[in-house]
Amino acid sequence: MRILKNKWFQRFAKKENLTDASLREAVGRATSGVVDANLGAGVIKQRVARPGEAKAKGYRTIIFFRKGALAIFVFGFSKSKKSNLTYREENAFKEAAKHLLSLPEISIDTLVENGELIEVSENEQEVSQ
Repeated sequence: MRILKNKWFQRFAKKENLTDASLREAVGRATSGVVDANLGAGVIKQRVARPGEAKAKGYRTIIFFRKGALAIFVFGFSKSKKSNLTYREENAFKEAAKHLLSLPEISIDTLVENGELIEVSENEQEVSQ
């Protein structure tokens, strides 16, 4: 399973000290069928714990998700700063997910090469870049 994050999410994760290990754990739960909220059209909302705390007090992340193949972290927020997505935001994420999740592997590779998407590390604990 390939796990990626967009540039916006990379900055968010770095600012909030989210590790790649915590992102992999969130995708692992989704892969095993434990999804916090399925918004449809390949968009899920998954909790990620703050460093040293429980998931319930952590962050909500928006992931474009195709089980067994691809997960792309695109947005994150804390419940204290944003209660939930608006209807417009949710629909925009669904449209974007349809596009990104339908791209062939070579197009995904090009987005990674161009720095638009960043691979989630399998070895390093801390977010890089």
